[in-house]
Amino acid sequence: MLWACLRFPQLAFDALRAVSATASAALAVSDGPAQQRRIVFANSAARSAGVHAGQNPATAHALCPQLQLLARDVAAEQQALQAFATLASRYSSLIHLREPTAILLEVGASLNLFCGWPALQRRLREEVARSGFACRIAAAPTASAAQVLADADDGIALTTLAVLQGALAQLPLAQGGLEPGTVAALHGMGLRTLGQLFRLPRAELARRIGAPALAHLDRLRGRIAEAWPRWQPPARFVRRLEFEAAVHATTMLAFPLQRLLRELELFLIARDGGVQRFTLVLGHERGASTRIPVGLLAPQRDAARLLELARVRLERSALPAPAWSLTLQVDELPPLVPPHRELFDAREQGRLDWQALAERLRARLGEDALHGLACVADHRPARAWRHTPPDTAAPAARGESHPAPMRPFWLLQRPLALHHAPPRILTGPERIESGWWDGHDQRRDYYVVELRSGQRAWAFVEAGSHTHWTLHGWFA
Repeated sequence: MLWACLRFPQLAFDALRAVSATASAALAVSDGPAQQRRIVFANSAARSAGVHAGQNPATAHALCPQLQLLARDVAAEQQALQAFATLASRYSSLIHLREPTAILLEVGASLNLFCGWPALQRRLREEVARSGFACRIAAAPTASAAQVLADADDGIALTTLAVLQGALAQLPLAQGGLEPGTVAALHGMGLRTLGQLFRLPRAELARRIGAPALAHLDRLRGRIAEAWPRWQPPARFVRRLEFEAAVHATTMLAFPLQRLLRELELFLIARDGGVQRFTLVLGHERGASTRIPVGLLAPQRDAARLLELARVRLERSALPAPAWSLTLQVDELPPLVPPHRELFDAREQGRLDWQALAERLRARLGEDALHGLACVADHRPARAWRHTPPDTAAPAARGESHPAPMRPFWLLQRPLALHHAPPRILTGPERIESGWWDGHDQRRDYYVVELRSGQRAWAFVEAGSHTHWTLHGWFA
């Protein structure tokens, strides 16, 4: 086996920087109770002024008066780790989250598919780099060793246990994944490296460091099996971005929305699924929110197409108050069925397909503005059809088909009385007699007629009568 570790050394900062666009300012992240807050990360500008992890905010501000202090957002860090686990699932089916800052994935089974570890590592780095997060990557035959090596340095790749043993022996105890108290005790004994620790008699070592630490050393060297909980993709997708300043217009949401939809696309690719409905939630002050649903005719996962529909919906929506956050929420994840295409597709290149057009119209005009038509088993013209959702396919005809009489494309909502009989009858009569069972009985003789204006129309008279002509529809 070969395990890769993706270690995010400044996750606390990057999870906030993904929302904050401040570039070169001195920034630091603090965490802890109000009276015991400590700096957990400082960027290069802050470190150059003397700010470092472990300081209290007062000391940090004294050293760097222009320091901008950000509150740690553990939920944002966990959300980022979930997103990277989803990304990693494109390269491995065996993934472990090692919170708070690492992901482990077994890549030995994927090496042939991705042309070896160097190529696979390059792809992982490119994927992570697009998110703007700092990442160290290491590979080793055991998961624990991969994590220890990623903590120590970036780019280490040891593919055999023999090579791993020698590399681990050179590591300082502080980088071996042991508890700080254990490391301090071993330092007091004059031990400095893992190699010195490995040379001690096992019974003596167990007595000095305890069974849990000894088991950790065995896992490092592959002497005992590792059993970590396997990561499972969540059943729903929720991502939230908070803004540094209030957003007053929906047009300003395009960039953060694009980022969220890109994350959704990677999530759906990993699940081999799609999305047919999602909700944009705009957060306002005092807990108020605006929900904007976006629907599609069929499951999709292309971020560009989802962004286009979402932007159209946002353009139709007015902000009742400034927005301070944007949440993308997907509660249902239907399977994605790729469109069926013939080998020699006769459609013109660049031609907009019906589904894309219908989705654009629904997004711009509203979901209730577009309908399909379906036949109903009723001979009465006004009751022989009904509205359907535009994505509903008409049932296939069964049995024998017979030539049907001509029907107009445009049926009047209410029949219109004609003052004069039509000068020319083209076809007819067609007797339609039905509805006696529901109180809407009709007994009519229908004709295709030509009026004095030359228009072709569909008109009827009551059965057995040749007076009181009534216009019911127009032919194109």
